Amino acid sequence: MTPTTRPEWLTFDCYGTLIQWDEGLLAYVGELLARKGSPDVDPGRFIAIYDEHEHRLEQTPPHRTFRDISALSLQYTLQALGLPYEASDASDLAAHIARMPPFPEVVDTLAWLKAQGFRLCIVSNTDDAIIAGNVAQLGGHIDRVVTAEQARAYKPSPRLFDHAHRELGVQRDELLHICASPHLDLTAARDMGFRCIWIDRGTVRKPLPDYVPDAVLPDLAQVPAVFDTWGWTRH
Repeated sequence: MTPTTRPEWLTFDCYGTLIQWDEGLLAYVGELLARKGSPDVDPGRFIAIYDEHEHRLEQTPPHRTFRDISALSLQYTLQALGLPYEASDASDLAAHIARMPPFPEVVDTLAWLKAQGFRLCIVSNTDDAIIAGNVAQLGGHIDRVVTAEQARAYKPSPRLFDHAHRELGVQRDELLHICASPHLDLTAARDMGFRCIWIDRGTVRKPLPDYVPDAVLPDLAQVPAVFDTWGWTRH
């Protein structure tokens, strides 16, 4: 289905959509393993274990900050691999996440969207203090940032998106979400019924078998052409 109503607000997933999450996490893990004297440990296996713990903890009461979840996930991952954990490992990870840069096309695309009159909001599974470092690299184009810390809920829970929509003063069908995560954002789009573009950057993430987004694009640079096709471009 082609969207027909031009939204005032566009919402974005941050990590993996705007910010280079996989690349940044892989770099951190490589540095960490070298520091632990274990360069032979497969970084891919490390990240897979870390991701499993992170996603489980996000959905397990009581609610924790992302800083605490990332610290626990890192601790459990190192323990599973027989490696020592230090508190400084977690603080280094949080600092590293905050420094992760945007993908090359992101800032220019955000600038184009702003020039077209769209208002831009990030909806992210993180803490305010962590994401501030990433938002600072986005050219000043982001109007609002809604985090799991503010909503006290993590994707794919509707609570985070409902909180974001209330903060923006819009209904679900009055915006478009742009994201890279199938199991978090596409799941929410499917269950809640808001419009969505999936940015498929060629990672191992697979589309949902029972949901078709409004568009699938390889990166944000293709968004202007799609918006033009939908009649949303102001010439």
